Amino acid sequence: MAETTPLLGPVVDQLGTDIVSGDMAEGTRFRLGDIEKRFGISRTVAREAMRTLEHLGMVSSGRRVGLKVLPRGSWAVYDPAVISWRLGHDRTRVEQVARLNELRLGIEPVAAQLAARNASPQQRRELLRLAGRLSELETTPSPRVGEELETDLQFHTLILEASGNEMIAALAPALLAILKGKSVFGSRKRDPIRGTTQLHMDLAREIDAGEAEAAERTSRAILDRARA
Repeated sequence: MAETTPLLGPVVDQLGTDIVSGDMAEGTRFRLGDIEKRFGISRTVAREAMRTLEHLGMVSSGRRVGLKVLPRGSWAVYDPAVISWRLGHDRTRVEQVARLNELRLGIEPVAAQLAARNASPQQRRELLRLAGRLSELETTPSPRVGEELETDLQFHTLILEASGNEMIAALAPALLAILKGKSVFGSRKRDPIRGTTQLHMDLAREIDAGEAEAAERTSRAILDRARA
């Protein structure tokens, strides 16, 4: 089993990328032996890789038919690994960004409205603090690479959590993967919040004041600005 730790991750990442990109198209059939030969790995590692992909709904296995690549409708599309593979490939990045934008637009404004009603006093204070830090970072960029992105992620994650809806909160890793994707693949690695810091402050204040409808509108404005 010691062999599995260093080898399994890269093998799964490559196979997952091949599937989401279409290099291994829907319906492609193969066997464990094919994976062993391709990557120079043991049967144990190949089997664990296939179990991981089966768990993600990307392949199926059968005793007589071997392994088969499944259609996208079967994939665990909210899993961070699947999102990362789709964001990471040139063929699928634009579509994945669009899907995440659509999902955020449908959920985050509602979460902001709920947060204005349900957030705890501590969560309201923390949102104001994070919004203030974003304003500072816009005028005085941090010497620590990635602080802008980290603060923005904390702000939006907290809104989802403060909604009081555990199902919305559970979507945070998938919804906010787009922010990480922009940092890795976009052109604004050091400036993910440009032009939206005042809106973030407005949103934090509206949630703090319990202004639910205003919070929903401002959240939508942030997303519209970010997409533009």
